Amino acid sequence: MPPPDHRLSIAPMLDWSDRHYRYFMRLITQQTPLYTEMITCNAIINGDPDYHLGFNKSEHPLIAQIGGSNPKQLAECARIIEQYGYDEINLNVGCPSDRVQKGRFGACLMAEAALVAESIEAMSTIVNIPITVKVRIGIDEQDDYPFLHDFIATVAQTSCQHFIIHARKAWLNGLSPKENRETPPLDYPRVYQLKTDFPQLQISINGGIRTLDEVAHHLEHVDGVMIGREAYHNPYLFSQVDQRFYRQSSTPPNRFEVLEQFYPYVEQALKSGARLNHLTRHILGLFQGVPGARAWRRHLSENAHKEKANIDVIQSAASLIIGNH
Repeated sequence: MPPPDHRLSIAPMLDWSDRHYRYFMRLITQQTPLYTEMITCNAIINGDPDYHLGFNKSEHPLIAQIGGSNPKQLAECARIIEQYGYDEINLNVGCPSDRVQKGRFGACLMAEAALVAESIEAMSTIVNIPITVKVRIGIDEQDDYPFLHDFIATVAQTSCQHFIIHARKAWLNGLSPKENRETPPLDYPRVYQLKTDFPQLQISINGGIRTLDEVAHHLEHVDGVMIGREAYHNPYLFSQVDQRFYRQSSTPPNRFEVLEQFYPYVEQALKSGARLNHLTRHILGLFQGVPGARAWRRHLSENAHKEKANIDVIQSAASLIIGNH
């Protein structure tokens, strides 16, 4: 199977990129690579791997993002992930949360490029699927270009040839993960410079990107673009992606067709014990910008959490969209 085409991908988002969200997004875009939320090595090895790694086959191309810093453990995780059938593994070297730092992984690993390289090598000897790294442009006071350049140069001596760069530095202390996604200024030119200095590598850019025109602009400078929050809050943005960036000729489904295709999945998930609000939270933004969208969101938010809530709640909410009559 060829490696995923990363011209445009949807970011791994903690607490958001679960299997329900990924299945829903695959109804909107067939080509865009999807990521799991970050899964710790400990959760895979000592927890329930089916819970963390199970997925619907329609989700391909699908990448597992993992967090860890013990090369031996990471190699074991990689082996399990490959057995589950993932297309690629991504190592998180960008998450700045306190909880992640205590586990000695995430953005704090930017200060330990040699350990990241050792971890990549350990995984590469076990699996045949590609291994990539997601990283920030810097951490704390270590945020000049030479620091980033040296990190990439060290890790690129391994089999890792694709780096996804969140174009903000991370403050490891003093900012929440949410603030770290918004407060440090974006520096896109620094990411562009990486592509100039490492033309043989695949460089993708992430951070603050909200429109497909912005995607097209970034692709003039780098190999790939990753979108996170906008993909979650405005999922139908991706209805044009397959045609625009992956040269597909098929007509994208309209919003109501996406919803109709999602219903069987919802029914099955409810039968398997899922709560309706665990699914509807991912579709609140489907009608963003459409008359009636606020009423749609309100109806779902007020009713999907109720005991025995079922698909009728979604259908009633959809009837509030102007033009769906």
